[in-house]
Amino acid sequence: MRRKTIYFILFLSVILIGFGIFKWQQTNYAVFSDHEKMVALGDSLTHGVGEKFGNGYVDDLERYLEQKKNAFVQVDNYGIPNQRTDGLLDQMKQPELKQDVADADYILLFIGTNDLIDSNGGDLYEINEDKIDQGQESYSENLEAILEKLRNANSEAPILLLGLYNPYPDSKKIDEIMEDWNAESKKIVDDYERTKFIATNDIFKEKSTEYFSDALHPNKKGYQLIARKIVKEYDF
Repeated sequence: MRRKTIYFILFLSVILIGFGIFKWQQTNYAVFSDHEKMVALGDSLTHGVGEKFGNGYVDDLERYLEQKKNAFVQVDNYGIPNQRTDGLLDQMKQPELKQDVADADYILLFIGTNDLIDSNGGDLYEINEDKIDQGQESYSENLEAILEKLRNANSEAPILLLGLYNPYPDSKKIDEIMEDWNAESKKIVDDYERTKFIATNDIFKEKSTEYFSDALHPNKKGYQLIARKIVKEYDF
């Protein structure tokens, strides 16, 4: 009899705990009047490499949208470190990603840094302009294909393409290359409706260790600068 009583108490406790969690979830979501979905695509900068906790600018943007829209913002971050545009095109064949893009209210795209670096042999120490020009041609073709697929999957959601920034601002040559790639990207973006190019190169013109975790990736403060630039440039 005593054993049955103990089992009953344990069973009742589980029920009460489960009910409490359910009520907490209801209360937690009740503070929001709406639900929105954001899909982020790209490389390590979208993934958030360099920030110890969180997912970089994507997390900062999520918090901003929740406050401004009074909405629960679901974020699907598909950023992959070292990813290039050709890799993203392959990734976009995944059924889950295709569905998330189709359902998205906002689409973020931060890609191209690895295309540029890899076209020059894996670093930017000695510039080979011919190889970089070839890399830019491939990048531009892939970017057009990516935007075409995104727009075909979702004709309404705004697509925000973040431009590349120069991780070595002391190098005038690299800065010129970045600006050239960005100009081409903006030209491509301008051909698509509800698609906007947002420059980031101006954010880090004077590079400081205060904003970077390594030679390329921002830290928390650096990612916050990117998020603020997005909010400044696009009226959500």
